[in-house]
Amino acid sequence: MGNLFEPITIGNLVLKNRFMRSATWDATADETGAVTDMSVELYQRLGEGGIGLIVSGFAFVSSHGQAIDAQYGIYADEMIPGLRRMAKAAQRDGSKIAVQIVHAGITSRFMSKRDIQSLAMSYIPDNQQPHREMTEEDIEGIIGDFAAAAVRAREAGFDAIQLHGAHGYLLSQAESRLLNRRTDKWGGSPENRRRFHLKVIRQIRKAIGDDFPLTIKFGVMEDQKGGLMLEEGIETARQMIAAGIEAIEVSAGYGQAMLVAREGDPEQTPFRERAARLKNEVSVPVMLVNGIRTFETAKDIIESGDADMVSMCRPFIREPGLMVRWQHGEQAPATCISCNLCRNNAFRGKPMECYQDRRLTE
Repeated sequence: MGNLFEPITIGNLVLKNRFMRSATWDATADETGAVTDMSVELYQRLGEGGIGLIVSGFAFVSSHGQAIDAQYGIYADEMIPGLRRMAKAAQRDGSKIAVQIVHAGITSRFMSKRDIQSLAMSYIPDNQQPHREMTEEDIEGIIGDFAAAAVRAREAGFDAIQLHGAHGYLLSQAESRLLNRRTDKWGGSPENRRRFHLKVIRQIRKAIGDDFPLTIKFGVMEDQKGGLMLEEGIETARQMIAAGIEAIEVSAGYGQAMLVAREGDPEQTPFRERAARLKNEVSVPVMLVNGIRTFETAKDIIESGDADMVSMCRPFIREPGLMVRWQHGEQAPATCISCNLCRNNAFRGKPMECYQDRRLTE
């Protein structure tokens, strides 16, 4: 049980409220993945919005792990100065910020557009993207890349780290029954398929110590035939917590893009039941994302105990100050209508923005 505007603690990090800005690709990084002035301005606006925890857009940990153009990078020390500027901008008004770190694996638009082979947990014959199965050396190298990225995150002044273990990216692929078809120690049984997660977490903990908050965005199940089952995902969550994870944002696994809340159904929260199931099984804070558009829904999620924090992405694209508006008593729903057209601008090579706002000003 809790109140939306009560503090909450993740590890040793105290957040001023229960609101979280979910990681959002904003397409403001330069061609190397470096933070730009436009990125800094965006995170300053988010910080001014009073959000308890801001999670950055996903940052790739390896040069071969980039998912998409204009994505942040954290694969080299040269990225640290820009990331430090981003962190300071978000923190200026009391918000905390985590950097989300990722390797895209087989689901890399960036590599596919350039006809470059992606690194995959398994070779998937019916997948049209150029890819190859990772060797043992590849896997160990990427685990090291995650640990090195975590060190850079701490050096850059972030308050926490979030692993991206959802949406079909590499961590998600490792646990997927559908994308991990290996027969060695990294695949097959549930124990083997979660081995990659646990080793990444342990290597990060070894690199940054036990006093720095480490969280994960986790696709706890896959909503398709033959996919990851909820109970198996919950057991992975338990083991990740034992290895050093201190909070879990419940999101989509591989193949769940159609579960995103759509226009005309603003009260749809498709991950609420599984978040509540997970929360009953674990001792760390659980965040619920997707479809939260009204103050009443957010309040009910927290007061019911279904989750410890509410996480939003698209509403903060249109209204970075939404949290302040709600806190000051103006509790009309978010102006985001879930049209999902905000990414169109970014796919055209321009910074992400609300399509509805752009349409109204044209």
